[in-house]
Amino acid sequence: MSCLNVSMVLYQTPPEDVERVVLALRESQLVKHIYLIDNSPERNEQMAALPAVYMFNGRNLGYGAAHNMAIRKTLEQAVPFHLVVNADVVFQPEILDTALQFMHNHPKIGLLTPKIFYPDGRIQYLCKLLPAPLDLWGRRFLPATWIQKRMERFELRKSGYDKTMNIPYLSGCFMLLRTEALRQVGLFDERFFMYPEDIDLTRRIHRYYETVFYPEISVIHAHGRESYKNKKMLWIHIINMCRYFNKWGWCRDKERHSFNQRCLNAYIPKK
Repeated sequence: MSCLNVSMVLYQTPPEDVERVVLALRESQLVKHIYLIDNSPERNEQMAALPAVYMFNGRNLGYGAAHNMAIRKTLEQAVPFHLVVNADVVFQPEILDTALQFMHNHPKIGLLTPKIFYPDGRIQYLCKLLPAPLDLWGRRFLPATWIQKRMERFELRKSGYDKTMNIPYLSGCFMLLRTEALRQVGLFDERFFMYPEDIDLTRRIHRYYETVFYPEISVIHAHGRESYKNKKMLWIHIINMCRYFNKWGWCRDKERHSFNQRCLNAYIPKK
């Protein structure tokens, strides 16, 4: 079966979290190279000693730019798949075999993400429509009761999250990418320091490939939501979402409307 490279971007990340993910990955015979791209201000010798390629930047390049360092190596090596994964994700190594076999059998899939749970067992609703400004600003700043129905639609909750679906916006915490798709559409857009890079990349791949939610496999994700706790991270979130809408359109985005309507027609039951 095809092999893959893996990248994790770190910023003052607990070494025990990184070690757990690296050791899980090393249990799979499919993993070729694991890249740890460290944006922290100081080098971490504990992480440098792990069975992975440790790349210390000495400054925070941003999430997408750091992952791109590893993805470029995957492209140079002609490794057919690349996994972008967060250090706060817990999974069984066998899911990689299942996911790669599914992608091997379905060559139109450019991106695959599993079913994702919180540590307490609740599902994370991370299959989403492409956002309009109200979807993001509303959920962050308006009372939940005001936008409940809109959020249920945005997060496709009525789909059931129980079947394979072709989704225009998938979470960046666990993205299994086909290298061929990245050659066609490009890597993470480095104008986004953090947050909307997964929206942007998913929609670019979605133009030419299927971007698939595959619930036959699952992972656990701690999902820190730092912008809800830290004012600096909130400001970074706002700035980068403005950059996203400047790129794709604030109110007028024909592609957003087309992709979202197709997704709703396919997976949300009609009344």
